[in-house]
Amino acid sequence: MLPTEHRLRRREDFATAVRRGRRAGRPLLVVHLRSGATDPHAPGESAPPTRAGFVVSKAVGGAVVRNKVKRRLRHLMRERVAQLPPGSLVVVRALPGSGDADHAQLARDLDAALQRLLGGGAR
Repeated sequence: MLPTEHRLRRREDFATAVRRGRRAGRPLLVVHLRSGATDPHAPGESAPPTRAGFVVSKAVGGAVVRNKVKRRLRHLMRERVAQLPPGSLVVVRALPGSGDADHAQLARDLDAALQRLLGGGAR
């Protein structure tokens, strides 16, 4: 499970990541990354933690399938959140094919998208 301090919850934060961040699309998901965004609501001078949120629409499947996809994505992001710059906002949007995909396929697409957004991959 993704720890509470790394969860993206507010609508404004989702909108900031999607509208002002960079985007990388893969066959199963689209990842939006707003690098190093500072959180105006966080007290103190310390660097805010990286936060991730997930969007899984009804196009992915029924409630059981959507929740399964969200659980898998949260688990995958928990392992990768340390790679991202502090204060980043990440939104992972699952595409319809992700409901039929297994854990390894989701991991492969998430890794490829993050690598591209962090400057490691070509378009």
